[in-house]
Amino acid sequence: MKDNYNRDITYLRISVTDRCNLRCTYCMPEEGIDLIPHNDLLSFEDIVEFTRTAVSMGINKVRLTGGEPLVRKGIVDLVRMLWNIEGIKDLSLTTNAVLLKEFAKPLKNAGLQRINISLDSLDKERFAQITRRDKLTEVLEGIEEAIRVGFKQIKLNCVIEKSKNEPDAVAVSKYAEEKGLQVRFIRTMNLEKGEFWIVDGGEGGNCSICNRIRLSSCGKVLPCLFSDLGYSIREFGNEKAILLALENKPKSGTVSSNNQFYTVGG
Repeated sequence: MKDNYNRDITYLRISVTDRCNLRCTYCMPEEGIDLIPHNDLLSFEDIVEFTRTAVSMGINKVRLTGGEPLVRKGIVDLVRMLWNIEGIKDLSLTTNAVLLKEFAKPLKNAGLQRINISLDSLDKERFAQITRRDKLTEVLEGIEEAIRVGFKQIKLNCVIEKSKNEPDAVAVSKYAEEKGLQVRFIRTMNLEKGEFWIVDGGEGGNCSICNRIRLSSCGKVLPCLFSDLGYSIREFGNEKAILLALENKPKSGTVSSNNQFYTVGG
């Protein structure tokens, strides 16, 4: 399916929760957030039904995000349900890896193909400063387990201020090279100010080739992260919400005062 700018929309990012076990300075306030009531979150059945509709319309690539998707109870079951949808060619997940040591093998067995892992520093004190949690050991153990169980593609997402030559980024790059992993450098973004850049090592942020729509954890189809447009699947139904998102997908991102990274994913 195409939007009004002739871009092929084939990629669906699904936020399964706004909850997270870290408090990264660029994502969430230290005191946490007012969480979406559990009853307002989409059920797995809702997510699977929506994804089936999206796939029937042309989506073939799906990524699960959060918050932190591994804190959503039953996440392995959701992966299995999604992988059983005929037409999905690529199923992946973005995680901070705090719980990945426990979940790597079950996720792979359920059909997950690829993992993106947030890793902004290899220095224990700096990691704790950025994430406001002392969890670097758990993250590194999670990465090792993902490698051990045989994930063929593991990417590290490293948030930078301005340059991949910053000390933390250089250390992450060296670590990725040693482990045979890919690394992407993501410059700090600001939704309300409309500050975003093309990802170094990826395609995110390049509006001219954007191929994605998003499903928020509370059921809105978002045509663009840097926009306040959103169409509730509870109000419009799955197909109509997707069509509205396509029809109104902007040529490029601007600003968003409604979205937050922890509710719609990065």
